[in-house]
Amino acid sequence: MRKLKNEELNRLSVDEVRRIEKHPIVLILDNIRSRNNVGSAFRTADAFLIEKILLCGITATPPHREIHKTALGATDSVSWSYFDSVMEAVESVKKNGYRVIAIEQADEKVMLQDYRPAEEEKLAFVFGNEIHGVSEEVIRAADRVVELPQYGTKHSLNISVTVGIVLWDVMNKMKLLK
Repeated sequence: MRKLKNEELNRLSVDEVRRIEKHPIVLILDNIRSRNNVGSAFRTADAFLIEKILLCGITATPPHREIHKTALGATDSVSWSYFDSVMEAVESVKKNGYRVIAIEQADEKVMLQDYRPAEEEKLAFVFGNEIHGVSEEVIRAADRVVELPQYGTKHSLNISVTVGIVLWDVMNKMKLLK
């Protein structure tokens, strides 16, 4: 067994990624404070060929040195838009036929392991602010709230970790992983 070299990974170029069909999944970042978390979301979105990222409120936008540091160029391959308010982004994706899924702890939630998206469903996942989470207004507007199980003393995971867990799990369930 040996580790593969970068040239053996057969990665697509940025131009190739821009041209190919993406998975019908959108990430909505609700007032994310950390530019490193924004960059990480871009990098994860690139890894899973996500359609688009919607940056909302105080969430920083590219180009920015701190975003680039963790995105490692993914801001060039992942489409993105900025919205002044997260509700504008939510309304926009709903008009385009996406189901809005807030990733949060709420009274009427489905645990991630029990969440079963339809294989052909268009999904928009909302990830919230590092301190306040997904806004209450978005929780009320969401089609569903999904919670990640946690068993320790902390009540949340870092958004960058959460994005990776949710995307891998959902894409696996939708049979989008090859």
